[in-house]
Amino acid sequence: MDSVTLTLFILGFVLLAGGAELLLKGASDLAETLGISPLVIGLTVVAFGTSAPELAVNLQSAWAGQSDIAVGNVIGSNILNILLVLGIGALIAPLSVHKRLIQLEVPVMIGVSVALLLLSLDGALDRWNGLLLSAGFVFYTFFAIKKEYQSNDPAQADETPETGDKSRHYNLFIQLLLIIVGLGLLVLGSQWLVDGAIAIAKLFGISELIIGLTIISIGTSLPEIATVVIGCLRGKQEMVVGNVVGSNLFNILLVLGFTALVSPAGLEVAHAALVFDMPIMIAVAVACLPIFFTGYLIERWEGSLFLVYYLLYTTFLFLNATQHSALAAFNSVMFWFVIPITVVTLLVLVLQSFKAEKQ
Repeated sequence: MDSVTLTLFILGFVLLAGGAELLLKGASDLAETLGISPLVIGLTVVAFGTSAPELAVNLQSAWAGQSDIAVGNVIGSNILNILLVLGIGALIAPLSVHKRLIQLEVPVMIGVSVALLLLSLDGALDRWNGLLLSAGFVFYTFFAIKKEYQSNDPAQADETPETGDKSRHYNLFIQLLLIIVGLGLLVLGSQWLVDGAIAIAKLFGISELIIGLTIISIGTSLPEIATVVIGCLRGKQEMVVGNVVGSNLFNILLVLGFTALVSPAGLEVAHAALVFDMPIMIAVAVACLPIFFTGYLIERWEGSLFLVYYLLYTTFLFLNATQHSALAAFNSVMFWFVIPITVVTLLVLVLQSFKAEKQ
């Protein structure tokens, strides 16, 4: 791999992060101008903005015939969003969780993750699968916004600051400009990132699925990481958690759905993704329920648990990819100790939560 490719690969990360930041700021300001609540901003507008890198990378990968990168990118991003992004956020400050997420969005996230696995059992996501997932994205977005307007307090409308028409139009123009520039940077950055990732995969003999699950998923999740840090520092924890859950929904429904819909030959799903990575994604989504509703707060120690599991997951990927001699011992420790201890801990938390609510 020459220095030019490496430089473009690094610049791809930079452009993705910078473009997503511009898109995020423009979309968030636009949503606030229209009077949408912080939670729904996180679930829809912010989630769409931070999922844009995944969409850009996936479209480039699909047209280049790199299905493993497209599928691995989404699965890896969803696992990373919960384990790494929420883990970092909870370490900065305990994350409050809105009851709506527990009652609606998290169960939907689990259901969508299971649906993706079922649709992929034949080893591919064809255009009909893509159409179904894309329709789910449209339905969910419409439903989320409709539910927001139905639950809105009419008195809140009076709290919106009044601005002149010229000032309002100027603000809208700036917000739209930020969105357009951000999208442009995302497209360019995604092209350079995919090219560099393919070169790295060939150089080190690492499969494209592993590259998608780790390097690219981290690069395209930089907007979520930046959002969680800024949101926690500014005390907007509900928006942070809503962004992660909404982003995971958009990644499956919009990113994979639209990619499979427009891809010339659909998307092939690797056997490794079916038997390992997708089940891990589902397990991580299910683990959110007991952790989220125990006091409707993600404590620092729970954030630490998320980070430890992300480290273990990444470690397994590399041990498995290189067929390292430590792989068997690592699997034994995970299967006989780490996973059982985690399951027992979650069950204890759930029981304690139920007892606390009854009292």
